[in-house]
Amino acid sequence: MSDQAAKAELLRSLHVPGDPLVLPNAWDVGSARVVVEAGFPVIATASNAIAAALGYDDGEGAPRDEMMFVAARIVASVDVPVTVDAEAGYGLPPGELTELITRIGAAGCNVEDTDHANGGLVDLDVRAAYIGEMRAAANRIGVPLVINARIDSFFPASPFSGERRLTDAISRAEAYRAAGADCVFVPGAGPEDLRAVVTEVGAPVNAGLPLRGGSLQALRAAGVARVSVGPQLYRTALSHLRSDVEQLATRR
Repeated sequence: MSDQAAKAELLRSLHVPGDPLVLPNAWDVGSARVVVEAGFPVIATASNAIAAALGYDDGEGAPRDEMMFVAARIVASVDVPVTVDAEAGYGLPPGELTELITRIGAAGCNVEDTDHANGGLVDLDVRAAYIGEMRAAANRIGVPLVINARIDSFFPASPFSGERRLTDAISRAEAYRAAGADCVFVPGAGPEDLRAVVTEVGAPVNAGLPLRGGSLQALRAAGVARVSVGPQLYRTALSHLRSDVEQLATRR
C-alpha cells in the first residue's frame, strides 16, 4: 500500500461515532504545522480561510489553481493525512477533480452541494452521480480517497426552511452515502438534527463546532464522527494580529 493510500485509510479509521475526529482547519503551512505540533492526527484545510488569505471571496471566488497550490504546499509540509476543502468542485468533471486532489497527495476531500454559479443547491441526483464518479475515479487511481460530502440544506443557499431542511438533508445524506461518500457534513444543523441524520443515515457525520458557545460534548452525544471549525481559527488569528498592530500603532 502506498503512503498516500495508508494515510487515506488512517483518515477513514478515525471517523468514530461518539468519539469524533476533531479538525482545527488550517489555511497555510504555518497554521498546519501548529495543528500538527499540538498533537492532532489530521489536517483539514478551510477554503473560506484560504480564499480570504489570498484576497478572494469564498464560494469559489478564488482561482482553482491558487487554492490547490496552497493545499499542495500544506500536504508537502506535514506527515499526517490532509483532507482538502474542494468547495463544489470548481466546475471540474468529477474524474478530473479526483485526479487533481490525489495528485497533490491529499488523503481526502470535502465537496459541497451549493450551486455557486446558479444559486440554490445542486440537484440531489446530479450531485450523487458526481460523488459516484469521484469514487470510481479514486478506485481507478488506487487511492481510497475519503470523500466528505457537504450538505448545505441548512445554509442560506437552500430553498428550504423549517423541518424541510432536515428532510432534505437526510435525503441527500442517504443518496451521497449510497453513491460512495465516506462521511456527510451538515453545517448549520444543531445537535438534535445531527442526531436525526446519524440515526436515519447510519453514516459517519461531520458537524461544525462554534468556538464561542459550541459544545463538543453535545456533538459527541449526538453521535457525530467528525468535528471541524472552518475558518474560525483564521479569523481568530486575524483578530490577534489586529490587536497587536493597533497597540503598536499607539506607540508611534
